[in-house]
Amino acid sequence: MVAALSPSRASDFKQCPLLYRFRVIDRLPSPTSAAAARGTLVHAVLERLFDLPAHERTPAAAAALVAPQWERLVAEEPELAGLLDSDDDGAADAWYAQAVGLVERWFTLEDPTRLEPAERELYVEAEVDGLVLRGYVDRLDVAPDGSMRVVDYKTGRSPSELFERSSLFQMKFYALVLWRLRGVVPRMLQLVYLGNGEVVRYEPDEADLLATERGIKALWAAIERAAATGDWRPRVSRLCDWCDHKSLCPEWGGTPPPLPTDAPARALDPAVTGRVVPADD
Repeated sequence: MVAALSPSRASDFKQCPLLYRFRVIDRLPSPTSAAAARGTLVHAVLERLFDLPAHERTPAAAAALVAPQWERLVAEEPELAGLLDSDDDGAADAWYAQAVGLVERWFTLEDPTRLEPAERELYVEAEVDGLVLRGYVDRLDVAPDGSMRVVDYKTGRSPSELFERSSLFQMKFYALVLWRLRGVVPRMLQLVYLGNGEVVRYEPDEADLLATERGIKALWAAIERAAATGDWRPRVSRLCDWCDHKSLCPEWGGTPPPLPTDAPARALDPAVTGRVVPADD
C-alpha cells in the first residue's frame, strides 16, 4: 500500500478528523449541488478555450463552449442532469446565464490571447519521505526562462481569512509537489476568484515550501495515529454548518456508521476523486 495525500483530503483532516473519516474511510457520498456543477462546467470551458488559436479566444467563443461542455459533462456523469429542474425553464436559464457570466468575467481578469499554458488540468504527484503527494492543477504557465505560475480558478467570491488560508494551503501544496518534481520553486501562485473578480497572488520561496512540507508531515503523522487508534474525533467550527454529514456527527446528536474492517488501510490511501468542483471554488 502506498501512503498518499491530496490537498483536499489534507484540508478535510485539518478542518475535522471525523470529516476525513466520513469521506476517506466510510466513503460517504457528498451530494453535488447545482453550484458545484456550475463550477465544474466553468473550469471545463476555461480549459477547452485554450484549444482555440489565440486570436479566437474571445468572450463570445467562450460563451459558445458552455452548452457543449455541459453536454459532455452530463454524458460522462448522467446524474448531473438531474441538478437542473426540467420543469423550471427559468431556473435552468438563470443557471446557464450565471455560468456564462463567470466565464465572461474571467476576461476582465486575464487576457487569454496573451497566454499559452504549458499544462491544463495537470495531474501532479511526488513522493516526500515515503508519502505520495498528489492532485490536479487547473493551469500551469511556464515563462521562457522556466519560471512557473500556478493558477487556480475559483467560481465563488474571494473568501474570508478563514477560507483564504485553506485556499493558500492548497496552492502551496501544489507548489511543493512541483518543486519536488521539477527542482524549481514556482515563482507565482495565483488564485482567480470569478465570483467577484478578484485575483490573489502569492510568491512562495523555499522557506515557505519547507514549512509547508513540515506541516504536511505533521498532519500525516496525526492521520496515521488516528488510523492506528480509530480515534477520529470531530472538531466543531463554523464550517459545521456546511458539512454534508452533520446529521451523523456525535457533536450534533448523530451516530457515525461502524468503522469498516479495513479502516486503517483505507485511511492511509485516500483516492484522488473526480473533478467535480466544490461549490465555493
